[in-house]
Amino acid sequence: MASLSTGVTAAGLPTGVPAGLGRLAATAGRRVAALGVLAALWEGLPRLRVVDPTFLTPLSEVLAAWWDLLLSGELLDHTQASLIRSLAGFALAIAAAIPLGLLIGWYEPVADLLNPVLELFRNTAALALLPVFVLVLGLGETSKISIILYACAWPILLNTVAGVKSVDPLLIKSARSMGLHPVRLFQKVILPAAVPTIFTGIRLAGAYSILVLVAAEMVGAKAGLGYLITYAQFNFRVPDMYAGILTISVLGLLFNQLLVRLERRFSTWRTT
Repeated sequence: MASLSTGVTAAGLPTGVPAGLGRLAATAGRRVAALGVLAALWEGLPRLRVVDPTFLTPLSEVLAAWWDLLLSGELLDHTQASLIRSLAGFALAIAAAIPLGLLIGWYEPVADLLNPVLELFRNTAALALLPVFVLVLGLGETSKISIILYACAWPILLNTVAGVKSVDPLLIKSARSMGLHPVRLFQKVILPAAVPTIFTGIRLAGAYSILVLVAAEMVGAKAGLGYLITYAQFNFRVPDMYAGILTISVLGLLFNQLLVRLERRFSTWRTT
């Protein structure tokens, strides 16, 4: 029986390891290394007094504060309140922006009618309108969910319109030449071709739902991660403040990874 080779590639991997798996391992290794460097700097710089530990708490103390908040149930309560607001605004934005974007992208008269209004509001930052939402809708949940809806709707809407308009005209002509009904044409050609661009907008909206949420919860909220960060800052509970920031960062990362997996699930035709 021939002996197995135990050589090592230039990347430091055994020669028997598939190239794809090797690239995946190398990418994961670089990401872990980058996080390790960040964690070391966060822990080391305050300990060495390079930065004032009063204002930048060492990572170990932040993690200890995060664990205490988790055990007390306070962190879960704030996280639950934030997730309900964020997901509600995000879901409403998807439900409203995708159909409207498909309509604008597919029907030219609708685009001509709505474009002036869209151009006006798309250039108005969501946070600039936060006082208006609070003034009109009050300090309750309605204003917070509405501002998240407003912020999330724009990337979804604009990417949906762009996705429909960027469909290859040859695909449309071919489908029409085969006698495909307009409804079937839209269902079988336009929508699948626009899905990748639509999901790009959805991923952007997912990030916006977290960013705008924090700002919205800093005004008149009684619970939520944004409220936790502001409350901790005002009471000089610096480790708790960083624990809230860290929680938001992890939630945003997990949310984005979930959307990436959904995008791959709905775009499987691209790899076939």
